[in-house]
Formats: sequence, C-alpha cells, structure tokens
Amino acid sequence: MVYLAIRLVGLLVLAWLSAANDEAILDNLRAWDGQWYLEIAQNGYGGVDPSMVDGFGNRYPETPLAFFPGYPLLIMAFALIPGVSATGGAITASLACGVAAAYGLARLGRRIGGSEGVGLLLVVLFAAAPMSVVLSMAYSEALFCALAIWALIGVIERNWLLAGLCCAAAGLVRPTAAALIGVIGLAALVAVVQRKDTWRPWLAMLLAPSGMLLYIGWVGVQTGNPTGYFALQQRGWSSQFDGGVATGQFLLESLTTEKSVFETFTTWVVLAALVLMVLCLRQRMPWPLLVFAAAVLVLDLGSDGLMYSKVRLMLPAFPLLIPVAIGLARRRTTTAVTTAVLLVFFGSWFGAYSLTAWQYAI
Repeated sequence: MVYLAIRLVGLLVLAWLSAANDEAILDNLRAWDGQWYLEIAQNGYGGVDPSMVDGFGNRYPETPLAFFPGYPLLIMAFALIPGVSATGGAITASLACGVAAAYGLARLGRRIGGSEGVGLLLVVLFAAAPMSVVLSMAYSEALFCALAIWALIGVIERNWLLAGLCCAAAGLVRPTAAALIGVIGLAALVAVVQRKDTWRPWLAMLLAPSGMLLYIGWVGVQTGNPTGYFALQQRGWSSQFDGGVATGQFLLESLTTEKSVFETFTTWVVLAALVLMVLCLRQRMPWPLLVFAAAVLVLDLGSDGLMYSKVRLMLPAFPLLIPVAIGLARRRTTTAVTTAVLLVFFGSWFGAYSLTAWQYAI
C-alpha cells in the first residue's frame, strides 16, 4: 500500500506537469522507449513502425533488436485480459512488477536492517527515487528490478533455484542483467568451493546466464555478427563502455558551466549515488548486494551515450538505499516521516519534469 500510494503521488505530479505543458499524461506514460516496447509487443520485431528511429534519427532492419523481449512478452500476456489494450497491459505489468519488487525490498530490509521499519523505509526510498516515474510507465525497469531483487534474495537465503530462474528471466529484459549474472555466478562458485548446498549452486550457475546468452546469440544470428547486439547499440545509441570518460566530462561541465536545472540535478544525483556507494562499503552489508550495486554503477557511469538517462539506469542499484533506510529507522518518527515526504515529492517532480518540461530522452 505504501508503494502504491507513492506511485499515485508520482502520477498526480506527472498529470499536473503534463497539463502545464499541454501534454497528455497517457502519451508521457508510453513515451520514448515505451513506444518501442509497445510496437514490439503488438507487431513483433519485424512489424515495428518504420517511422521509429534510433538515437541518431536513423532506422536499420536490426534497430528494434536493441530492445530485449522479456517486457514485450509480459505486455502481451496482460493484453490477453479482455478489455485490456497493449498500453493498459504495459502499465498494469509495470504496476504489478513494482508491487513484487516492494515485497522483496521489505523482506531484504527486515533481514539486513533487523526491523520492519527498515524494510518499509526501503520500499519508500525505492518508490520515491529520482526517475522512479518509469516504474509507472511502459518501461522495463519495474520488471527488471523485481527480478533482480528476488534473485538476490535467493542468493542471500541460499535458494539457488529462485536465484537462477530470476536471473535467467532478467537476462531477457535488460543488458544490465550482466551485473546480476556476475553476482549470481560468483556467489554460486563460492558455495561450490565451500561445499555448501550440494548440487544446487551448480544449477544457479548454469541458469543465470541462459536468458541473456539466448537473446544475444539470437541477435547475432539475425545480424550475421556474434557481437551484433553491441554493434547496433553503439551505432544507434552511441552506447559503449569508455571507462567513465564521457560521464566524467558531463559532470565536470555541469559543475563548472551554465547548464539547465535538469542537467544540474542529474549531476548531483550521480554524485549522491557515489557517496551512497561509500556508505554501503562501511555498512558491511551482504557482499552480493554490495557487488551488484557497484556493478550497476560501473555499467551505467562507465558507458557513454545519453547522459540524461544516467539516473534512470541507476534505479536497479537499490542496495545503495539500504544505509539511508537504516539511518532513518534509527531517527525519531517525525524526522523519518518528514525526510521521506520530501524525498517523495522531489523524486516525483524530477521524474515528471524529465518527461514534460525537458525536451530530451530520459
């Protein structure tokens, strides 16, 4: 209920800013990548509207393959419900996945923080995070986050079948699954070396990379190039790993030259994430959570492409929020509630502003 209430606040703020900018809220909920996912769900990869183009305004036969199939398949499943359109199915799917993610976060918070309050605050912080607006959109973040959260729960609770299956499914949703695959594989290897849980870690080790390998391999067959997926990402969205050079230049320019309010806030959110990473190191939380958060940050901040998407792509790094949740749980109730309310309204505004007033992609 807390998660749904915060998402409702986010939708109300989005409706307000949409009206202020003479835009339809429904169009904003299915904007940008959402249009690609809806087209793929309705028409398949080969039937995507030819007018849709990549980040440089170009269109090639393989351009739609940049979007993983997991979320479109889920949209199709929800759209089978009588009276539910593809758009309705997409938004319903994101809502359901967000609720599943919230249950997982509450469980993790209780286990790591030792109280119901930590779990509840972790849900609040995740639902109110900057760019959490995508959790209500036709975007794949809610699905990926839910799968990642439950995969890590599987590792921490040594439920290797859960970890392997969720990681395999995540590999069909977003390329960020590479971070999750690495963590699950390493945790399973440690269990094998320590001779724990008999054959079950082996099962997780085999299942974890299967989804991503299957899709990357299929794209390779379609393009006639084993690295075809990465090539089309670079050609269409200039997305490649550069060790953080482009991100560093963007942050430096934002801090030293005149930039928009969105670019300035993006810079400070990225810097805040780096500070939270340091706090996570001091918190001594379970290492799979720590490594996963670090890997997500490395994949996001270490790549070039659209700088304005950095905050959105950090959303799966939810372990960064655990030290904040623990810290707030130790404060007086009024302090925790006041802080949470401020974060909810800031996160709601930030996401709504990026969809309405900001003219570039999120």
